[in-house]
Amino acid sequence: MSAPFASPDGERSLGPMAFPSPDTRNPVILPDGTTHAGTVFLSAAIDHPRWEVGAYSYASAHRPPEDWAAHLAPYLHAHAPERLRIGRFCQIADGALFVTASANHRRDGASTYPFAIFDGMDPARPSLRVGPTPDTVIGHDVWIGARATILPGARIGSGAIVGAGAVVGGAVPAYAVVAGNPARVVRGRFDAAAVARLLEVAWWDWPIDAVLAAEAEICSGDVAALAARTPP
Repeated sequence: MSAPFASPDGERSLGPMAFPSPDTRNPVILPDGTTHAGTVFLSAAIDHPRWEVGAYSYASAHRPPEDWAAHLAPYLHAHAPERLRIGRFCQIADGALFVTASANHRRDGASTYPFAIFDGMDPARPSLRVGPTPDTVIGHDVWIGARATILPGARIGSGAIVGAGAVVGGAVPAYAVVAGNPARVVRGRFDAAAVARLLEVAWWDWPIDAVLAAEAEICSGDVAALAARTPP
């Protein structure tokens, strides 16, 4: 990665910069030397008891929010029974939304109206009994496109790509590309044997120096070459 540095005469030029730590809130450096407020490493930007987010996963927004947790998952309150679990090296585009299980209303009766939220929020009230509240789980190296909506309890496998505007519920296989409403698998990124090998290699768990050293192989489609770079 390169970032601008100031020369003795005050002019800026491009030079090497160490890859940012995952606890860096705004990891993107603009050409004028300032940080890009609209891109954050989520592990640094979110402090919420119901979020679990891995290192180097980032989100972007054209209008940066004050509260990234509420911006991305507005129904995931601190007292919610479910969790939002996001792996390492995920990429979340502007407008993506996680609708977690606490957003659900009862659907088994004559009305879906949540009477109790206007009258004390007693969890024993009949209108709040919505059944299981499953976690929403995003694997590693998942790219979630602009304005995609991830529904309660979705499970998205590592390496998957979620198309812009997709509405995703249920399970998405690892290294699948999904799009549409409801989201459907458009294609697989690799064949089954290659997917199994990629999940075994699990480059996202490597030390960051090993990841950066293998950048060319990670960004190529040569699974064997990537496997050969696995640290001892």
